[in-house]
Amino acid sequence: MAFQRAAAVADFRDGAALSVTLDGVDVALAREAGEYYAIKDECSHAMVALSEGDVENCAIECWAHGATFDLRTGEPNCPPATEPVATFPVQVDGDDVLVDVTRTLNGVTP
Repeated sequence: MAFQRAAAVADFRDGAALSVTLDGVDVALAREAGEYYAIKDECSHAMVALSEGDVENCAIECWAHGATFDLRTGEPNCPPATEPVATFPVQVDGDDVLVDVTRTLNGVTP
């Protein structure tokens, strides 16, 4: 696995996502109930940045059309999105949040 530092724990705010680029992959990072998640930062419906949307109930909302995606699985929760987005492994090492963009948790190509 190729985990790399994506952000500091202190960078996270509840209800919001962070946008980072790791090895050319745009990633939205979020924290919900003390868990950290990494999901491709692109809505599968509108091709806009998911990191600009709200995070709530372990989902991230696309600000353009209101589709939401499960942070754990990348699956869309409601229309208009019908295709999942890639999710990536995350681990916390001290004050750092690490992400591995070389593989996905859900098998979706980033």
